[in-house]
Amino acid sequence: MTDASQGEGGSMGDGRGEKPREADETLHLRVDALRADETMQLRVPPPPEPSVPAGGRAERRRGARAAEGTPADASGRSSGRSSGGRSSGGRSPGLTSGLPSGLSAALSAARERAVAALAPLLALLAPYAHRLTPYARRLKPLYPRRGRTGWRRWIPSWRQSLGAVLTSFGLLGAFLVTAYAMTDIPSNLNSYATQQDNVYFWSDGTPMARTGWVQRQAMPLRDIPPDVRWAVLAAENESFYSDPGISAKGITRALFRTLGEGDTEGGSTITQQYVKNVYLTQNQTVSRKFTEAMISLKLDNAMSKDEILEGYLNTSWFGRGTYGIQRAAQAYYGKDVGKLNASQAAMLASLLKGAGLYDPTLSKANHARAVERWSWILDRMVKIGKLSPEERAGYTRFPEPLKSNPLYDTGEQSDYLVELATQYAKKAAHLTDKQFDLGGYQIYTTFDRKREKALTDAVTKARKQAKRDDPKVAADAHYGASSVAADGRILAVYGGPDHRKQGYNDSNATTVPAGTAFTPFVYAAGLEHGVRTSRDGPATPVTPDSVYDGDDGVPVTTPEGPYWDRSGKKVAAHNDGGRSYGRITLREAMARSVNTPFMQLGMDAGLATVRRTAEASGLLSSSIGPQVPALSLGNSTPSAIRMASGYATFAAGGTHTEPYSVRRVTRNGAPVALTVPHATRAVGAKVAQEVTDALTDSFRTAHPEVAAGRTGVSGKAGSTEKDTAAWYVGTADSVSTAAVVYRIDLATSLEPLPLQGLAGTSDNSVPYALWSAATGLG
Repeated sequence: MTDASQGEGGSMGDGRGEKPREADETLHLRVDALRADETMQLRVPPPPEPSVPAGGRAERRRGARAAEGTPADASGRSSGRSSGGRSSGGRSPGLTSGLPSGLSAALSAARERAVAALAPLLALLAPYAHRLTPYARRLKPLYPRRGRTGWRRWIPSWRQSLGAVLTSFGLLGAFLVTAYAMTDIPSNLNSYATQQDNVYFWSDGTPMARTGWVQRQAMPLRDIPPDVRWAVLAAENESFYSDPGISAKGITRALFRTLGEGDTEGGSTITQQYVKNVYLTQNQTVSRKFTEAMISLKLDNAMSKDEILEGYLNTSWFGRGTYGIQRAAQAYYGKDVGKLNASQAAMLASLLKGAGLYDPTLSKANHARAVERWSWILDRMVKIGKLSPEERAGYTRFPEPLKSNPLYDTGEQSDYLVELATQYAKKAAHLTDKQFDLGGYQIYTTFDRKREKALTDAVTKARKQAKRDDPKVAADAHYGASSVAADGRILAVYGGPDHRKQGYNDSNATTVPAGTAFTPFVYAAGLEHGVRTSRDGPATPVTPDSVYDGDDGVPVTTPEGPYWDRSGKKVAAHNDGGRSYGRITLREAMARSVNTPFMQLGMDAGLATVRRTAEASGLLSSSIGPQVPALSLGNSTPSAIRMASGYATFAAGGTHTEPYSVRRVTRNGAPVALTVPHATRAVGAKVAQEVTDALTDSFRTAHPEVAAGRTGVSGKAGSTEKDTAAWYVGTADSVSTAAVVYRIDLATSLEPLPLQGLAGTSDNSVPYALWSAATGLG
């Protein structure tokens, strides 16, 4: 190779000392048969970059920019685009190659229309872009950076770093402003914030009881002493009145804890805690914390500090089932919040950190934590100037709270009344357990305060007497009683001695047989439907003067002959004490409590008819006994409430209204629709009157001295074959009352035990004493 050839080749190789080649001077190998746009080109590599000039950073940058702008570089770029970018006609083969000609033309037209539409905007922005171009070029990363070696080639300049920081702050600020503008204070509070007590009222409208999963009673801030407020602020957020509603430090710490360890850390302001309580859930997530902060900022501008503090104090959880400072004061100290001192307030404020950890009654460890935090809160109050050192010096002894919540520590008859009213209210108002447990309901019951007290006092007296007479027998004694008006209203019940120890409601229990107190339903069935003496013969009317055999041991017969039990023995009826009365009318048999006529009457009228009549009068079908001759003598096990309801049907002229314990329900003052029971015809009015007359005779026969000069009073005693229960059921002034005494050892079984004299004698029975006290006759 000659020197000339080497020089030429060297000139092509490095491009130094020669004029750069133009694009049309590129070496081409042409094929004459091909079109111009199908030319096959061989590119000559662009000349290498010029060496970096010596000097400072500014000179190196100017040198780099000069190198970028040389004609050779420009020609190289031009050559690259010309040789590899477009074919003849100026269209890019990469965009339209392989497409149908029609589609290719449509895409080109769309591109041209888009360029034309954006042209005015581009023209408007062009001057600004021209001005910003030098600054943007300076910030443009050049990696690897010229003039640097090693890892320094990849480190951005100070201008780039400053620009990135400012851009990040700008974007973050824009994001926060946008988020703040888009965040609204929710219009609906969450379920925990709206959960309240349910309040029960006597029939006269006075409060009877408060219940609910949540104990909350809102208190206005003016009724909460300053010491109580500042004890809470000292413990939770002493800068509450000066902060913007959020704590940046607390939010940052909480976010790090949530992201890093999955748990939470304190530091939220009272505004944030209030937002979490009433608007959001307790879920510990980054999104919830961010939403909490945004709502807190807005709430701090929309509400006064006092309004936020009042809401916080009324919605915070203090343990023992209580929400709000008022219920907490009652639960821990048995007093209203207005009567708390600073020491007691500090103890309650410590519970806000976690009642499960700081309720001193739960464990020794809890007690130690509570004492330590209590002391710290009092010291903080001194530090922020809300408690004088002299006052602090007087609080050296920890204010021990009550051992248990007195709001739940009743055990009185009202607990049984509440239980009945709750069950009825849910059913009649079609409320789910969840809806009812949210609270806010006012339940106006049918319970009469005076009747309830009279009945409770009578049973209490009977219990004391039984314990004096025979403590062993009295230990298993149960007394159930209920008064029901003719229109179905339950006026009073006695459910047991203590609802905390015996949730079993004796007034509503279907445990013991009704015995001979059931015979009025048999009597009503015969009077209403007649009897059949032959299988297919017509029904024969029955009147109060119809005569039956009143002797003891009379076999029970059917149209086909004697009734045989499964053991092959004839079934016979028996009277109390084995007495025989001979032929006797049904009315007299009712008045004198003769049993045998009614067992036969039940067979003659039809046991199915007796069952239907008893159910129509108010007894539950589930309590009706087996359909055998003993049905007529009370093998059914109705509750005291249902027995009273059944007798009330006769007092109501033969119409029955299902017993109910709630007459009205409201929620926060708004009426709640109730399904109201309606009266239905059970027996004819004439039959009801004849039954009432017979029961009146029964009352007068057994208690002539009490019946003298009294009208509208009727009743009947009831006994069972095995002496497992004693009843008295009757009506006075259109109110029917049933009282039952029986023995059951709940620790072993629900099988009734013999009374062994617990019910007294037939002339002076305990059930009658309870009945007469409840009706005002005692």
